[in-house]
Amino acid sequence: MSGLIGKKIGMTSIFDENGKNIPCTVIEAGPCLVTQVRTKEVDGYEAIQLGFDDKKTVNKAAEGHAKKAGTVAKRKVVEFKGYSEDYKLGNSVTVEHFKEGEFVDIAGTSKGKGFQGVVKRHGFGGVGQATHGQHNRLRAPGSIGAASYPARVFKGMKMAGRMGGERVKVENLKVLKVVADKNLLVVKGCVPGSKNSYVIISK
Repeated sequence: MSGLIGKKIGMTSIFDENGKNIPCTVIEAGPCLVTQVRTKEVDGYEAIQLGFDDKKTVNKAAEGHAKKAGTVAKRKVVEFKGYSEDYKLGNSVTVEHFKEGEFVDIAGTSKGKGFQGVVKRHGFGGVGQATHGQHNRLRAPGSIGAASYPARVFKGMKMAGRMGGERVKVENLKVLKVVADKNLLVVKGCVPGSKNSYVIISK
């Protein structure tokens, strides 16, 4: 799938032609530079590698890799397949790759929420719904099922633990606006991640 690397700016809302208020997310999408071109002869598959956002502290390997494309090392580098255009090393891919009205998939790292209990993390009901047999503890998980046999807790048991900070992909978000002169993409709905976090937009 072809796409672009972007940075989440934040959320806002706009009105459509019927006067309906639509929540949307603003993304700074590109411009991304082609830092490597994968070919079947050399790599066994066809893809292009895009880089976004200049890196300040660079090691020799990253510096040499970027020098081949005539640019500086990038903070975020991602490979994309399925481009119909024939991009060369050092070419720029802009937000104009997307058109208003089409649908895109956006992947990012969700906000980290720290250590959370079972009510917030898994939607347990607590005392009102008497989840897992508890009777006097408001948000406790209750019984976890183990006894003298099997004398252990099975993997995957829904328990308290770290929540968030995972890769999340939201599919079929409608592109509401493409602001080419400012490299902005406005999509309907919410996008995973905090402000200024990197996202991968594909179509």
